[in-house]
Amino acid sequence: MDLEKPPVAVPARPPVQPPEGCLVVAVRLPVRIVVLVLVLPVRMVWDALVVAGRFLRDTVLRPLGRGLLWLAKALLVWPLVGLWRYVVVPGAWALRWLGHVLLVVPVVWFHRHVLTPVGHGLAWLARGIRAGLAWVYARVLTPVGQAGRWLLKGIGAVLAAVGVGAYTAVAWLARYLVVIPARWIHAWILAPVGRAVAWCARGVWWLLTLLVTGIGVVLYWTARILLVLPALVLWRWVLVPVGRFLAVVAREVGEALGHAWRIAGRISLTVGRFLGTLFRWIFVEPVRWVYRTVLTPAGHVVRDAVLRPAARAARSVGRATRQALAAARETARQARADVRRMLFGESSRPEAVGRREPSADETRTLGRSKTALTKD
Repeated sequence: MDLEKPPVAVPARPPVQPPEGCLVVAVRLPVRIVVLVLVLPVRMVWDALVVAGRFLRDTVLRPLGRGLLWLAKALLVWPLVGLWRYVVVPGAWALRWLGHVLLVVPVVWFHRHVLTPVGHGLAWLARGIRAGLAWVYARVLTPVGQAGRWLLKGIGAVLAAVGVGAYTAVAWLARYLVVIPARWIHAWILAPVGRAVAWCARGVWWLLTLLVTGIGVVLYWTARILLVLPALVLWRWVLVPVGRFLAVVAREVGEALGHAWRIAGRISLTVGRFLGTLFRWIFVEPVRWVYRTVLTPAGHVVRDAVLRPAARAARSVGRATRQALAAARETARQARADVRRMLFGESSRPEAVGRREPSADETRTLGRSKTALTKD
């Protein structure tokens, strides 16, 4: 069992806005009134332009764009597609095949039958030269070098045995004639002179540092008194209040522009609806009423009294014309048959051919069949 209580979710409080001063309230109302008066014509003109632009887009620009798109496809895209499909691609395949036949195949043959044997021959020759050089190094140069090293070691041992006494004398003379005088000069002359020079340099550096520090302090306080403090006073007591006032004015102007734009939109929408309703009641509804109450009954009367009888009369005339033409064709056919009979005589009739199916007077029954399997 869970004996601990779940934490209770505390609803988040909205941020508390600081109270607005009297300056803000005094600036807000006249600014919003002035901005509304200035923005309302702009918003109405903007809405009118938007409506006109939408109408122009739907009725002119979109069909024109579709027509231009189709024309661009017909003049540019389709020829390019045909050129790519039926000219460039076959040409590329032909060039690829030609390059393979004229370049790749000869290069592969040359590499396989010329360069590879030549390379194998050069490799064999290089291996032979390397083996010869290794033999010369191992059999000639190495013994010669070892003999020279042994000879040099012997000469060095002889010279070392002969020159030990001379080396000791030269070392003693160098110690007492060079090293000890040099140490004495360094300890009693050069070191004190160097310390004195260093002490003088530190003193000069301290004087220069003190002088530069004093000049810097004087310049700092001069610049602070003449520049920084006036600038600070100007920033704190002039620019900051003016900036805050301008910020309040700019914020109120921005908010007033937003409110005025929204209110002008509502007013423009109301005016547009009023004009639309007025146009409908002045023009659309009378036209619709005239169409319903005058033109439609008149059209029905004209249709029932004029058009339908005229259509029936036209159909009857057409029917009579077709019948007359059919009778004329039949008369002409009979006349041609009589003339042919008078000129060429009666034509021979074809002999009757027995049919597999029984005639009308000899129909099949269940008791009497004419098929091959059940024939009596």
